[in-house]
Amino acid sequence: MSDLGRPLADPVGMRSPAMVRFFAGVMRRQMARAFRAVRISQPEPDLPEDRPLLIYCNHPSWWDPALLIVLASELFPRREAYGPMEAAAIERYRFMKRIGIFGIEPDSPRGAAAFLREGAAILADSKRMLCVTAQGRFADPRVRPVAIRRGVSRLMRRVPEALAVPLALEYPFWTEKRPEALARFGQPLAASKADHETMEQALTQTMDRLAEDAMAADPAGFRRLVQGRSGVGGVYDLWRRGRAVLRGERFHAAHQSEER
Repeated sequence: MSDLGRPLADPVGMRSPAMVRFFAGVMRRQMARAFRAVRISQPEPDLPEDRPLLIYCNHPSWWDPALLIVLASELFPRREAYGPMEAAAIERYRFMKRIGIFGIEPDSPRGAAAFLREGAAILADSKRMLCVTAQGRFADPRVRPVAIRRGVSRLMRRVPEALAVPLALEYPFWTEKRPEALARFGQPLAASKADHETMEQALTQTMDRLAEDAMAADPAGFRRLVQGRSGVGGVYDLWRRGRAVLRGERFHAAHQSEER
């Protein structure tokens, strides 16, 4: 029981694998409709399967939770993924409690204590991972210095077996009407080395590397996880398709071909 006499949240007990699979499919389709592609920078880190993971990322967009769900389902299918959400919001979308999301009260001692308590319980099992938008607010990926919430590094002190893995996210436009959803993992940090400043520095370096990848605008530097939509659509693409037919050519909606 909590100090207020109410039952504590139980994210592990409430999580439904069937609901997780269903909602991951929904998010995958949503991102396929909204983006040209979901891509992850290469090379990807080699993460051990016998250690719990704290994935901590920057927070550039409303799309971040959806992208985290897609990344978890595509890259870590054998792990149970969990994540915190503002308590008031999760009460409006209670089904999210069935997919590993648990509520916390931000900017309050009680909320900080709940995050540490639930996070430590989740990361007590090597099959689990906790994903957090560590900045705690929306922030443009170009803003420096990169600041993360103190609770993220404090959690690592409680889970000595866990690895902290920085994750950078960006949503740039390249050559198509729709943007790209890009992600890049940094090198994992053991709990003994995951102090606050080191974690901030590791996330900053990972964001800088992803910025370089994004500016290069080269799909060959990424692995495509989800294929989205290309082309403009409407009358313009209809005209382009007709011109290709008249020339005996195959129509490609994308303005620029890619290898992956």
